[in-house]
Amino acid sequence: MKERTAKYGIGAVVRHRKYPFRGIIFDVDPVFSNSEEWWLAIPEGVRPRKDQPFYHLFAENAETEYVAYVSEQNLLPDLTGEPLRHAQVDELFIRNADGSYAVRPGKHN
Repeated sequence: MKERTAKYGIGAVVRHRKYPFRGIIFDVDPVFSNSEEWWLAIPEGVRPRKDQPFYHLFAENAETEYVAYVSEQNLLPDLTGEPLRHAQVDELFIRNADGSYAVRPGKHN
């Protein structure tokens, strides 16, 4: 598998291309590195390729907050500027005056 450069970085706010959730990236895998069971649980017609970056998100939808693992092909930039309400966001990130997020000093490797 050929690794690709990640399109999004830590602190980027993104939304899912098909499903109604958005979140902030807190980690990036250069290629798929979750379990085979997880990957096979995705319906074949929408199952992403493994040879692309996968992102760990503090995600949220209208009902709840959770952690998501999403392929690059399924993410788009979230340009709403709306703050994220996920409880863990404030532990790792600082929200800038322009609405973007920066990693808190000393919080990321």
